[in-house]
Amino acid sequence: MTTALFEARGVTKRFGGLTALHQVDFVLDRGIASIIGPNGAGKTTLFNIFTGLYAADEGGVAFQGRPLLGLRPDQITALGVCRTFQNIRLFANMTALENVLVGMHARIGLRVWDVLARAPRFRQTEAALQARAVALLERVGLRGDPNAVARNLPYGDQRRLEIARALAAGPALLLLDEPTAGMTQGEAGELMGLLRALVADLGLALILIEHNMRVVMEVSDRVTVLDHGEKIAEGPPREVQADPRVIEAYLGAAARQRRPRAAR
Repeated sequence: MTTALFEARGVTKRFGGLTALHQVDFVLDRGIASIIGPNGAGKTTLFNIFTGLYAADEGGVAFQGRPLLGLRPDQITALGVCRTFQNIRLFANMTALENVLVGMHARIGLRVWDVLARAPRFRQTEAALQARAVALLERVGLRGDPNAVARNLPYGDQRRLEIARALAAGPALLLLDEPTAGMTQGEAGELMGLLRALVADLGLALILIEHNMRVVMEVSDRVTVLDHGEKIAEGPPREVQADPRVIEAYLGAAARQRRPRAAR
C-alpha cells in the first residue's frame, strides 16, 4: 500500500461459488471518481467492502495509509470515510435536523455525565451542533423547515438530506451510491453543481456509483468500469466512453446484432 488518500489493491470477493469481484484495483488522491458498469457488475459490493459492510476474501484497502479491512463500519466512518446508499436510508419519522444530528455522533466529545447532568458544556455543545446541522442543510440546498419530517420531503430533497447527514460526520472521502437515482434531469443537474462545490469548497474527495451517464461525464475526473466483477477500463470520461470493451459491456449482444452483416 502507498500513501494515496484511498487505495484498494487486488480486492476479491466470493459468495459461495460466485466471484463477485476479482482482483480489483482502485486509487483516488483527490477530486471525483465514478465507478460504472452494467447491473450485477459488482459496484455496490465494492462499496460495501470499502466501508466495512463486507469482508474481502483477498486484497487490501487503505485510507490515508491506514488499512481498513477488518474494521467495523463505524470505525471507518470515524476515520473519515462516509457513504450513502442506493436505497434511501433516512430515519423516516425524524426531522431533517435530527437526521443530520445523528450523523454527527462520531464527532461529539461529550461524556455521559455531561449529558445526564445537562451541564453548561452539554448545552453549549448542543446549540453548536444544531447550528452546524442547519448550516449543512442549507449547504446541500435544503433551506426549508429543518423540523420537517424526513418522510414528507420530496424524493430529491431526501437524497440531499442523506448527503447532509453524511457530511455531518466530517468526512475527507464521501462515497455516494447512485445519488441521482429517481431524480429529474433538472434535479440531477443541481446535484452535479453541489458535488463540484463540495470538492472545491470543502476539499472532499468523492467516489460515485452512477448510472446517469450525463452525470458521470460531466462531474468525473476519472471513471472506472466494472464488468462481471473485473475492472475492464479506467481513465478520463471521454476515453472510457469510447473504449470498445465498455461499449461491449453495456450494449453486448444488442450491439453485435446491429452491426451490418457481411455479404455472402
